[in-house]
Amino acid sequence: MVLVIHGNVMSTCTNRVRIVLEELGVPYEIVTVDFAKHEQRSPEYKAVQPFGQVPYIDDDGFKLFESRAIARYAALKYGGVGKLIPDPKDIQKTALFEQAASIELTNFDPFAAGLAWENVFKPMFGQPTDTARVETLKSTLEAKLAAYDVLLGRTKYLAGNELTMVDLFHIPYGALLEKQGIDFLTSGRFPNVARWWKDISSRESWKKINSA
Repeated sequence: MVLVIHGNVMSTCTNRVRIVLEELGVPYEIVTVDFAKHEQRSPEYKAVQPFGQVPYIDDDGFKLFESRAIARYAALKYGGVGKLIPDPKDIQKTALFEQAASIELTNFDPFAAGLAWENVFKPMFGQPTDTARVETLKSTLEAKLAAYDVLLGRTKYLAGNELTMVDLFHIPYGALLEKQGIDFLTSGRFPNVARWWKDISSRESWKKINSA
């Protein structure tokens, strides 16, 4: 039975899962959750995902939600150890991976996601953008990426010199920064970040998702 994603291709978290599955070569199908109909809030959906968020997966009867947890599960089950996550027997690589995972979750995602909400998703829902919050989020993210630039001056990727899924986790919201005209990842202001972003955002997995 093919792995099923219950999500939406407009969802950054759904696309975070899709990138990892594409990198692993795992076949999957998408059952679209219609946001316009608030299907994510239906009793049937919330019976699996009580928070009413996308995505969740059904892998031959095994159901799991939270995009980063799904990505780790897929890597463990479908040949991603040593490819997208380190071998847990390598304690130092695993520790650096966990450090990078924490960095993405706490120092990038809240601010990039906040900007996407204000500049992309609020207008879609007919809500006004909070321009003061946008400026605060931009300023904070810029400072965070200055620290990224230091780290990426030491290693090719965030967890070392080998790509991991943590690098890929940045792509969906990073791409939305570009669509907002926020050039922190591309302008060269942070040259190590720009080199890294060009590398990860040009991967075939992301190109395939964008062309679908």
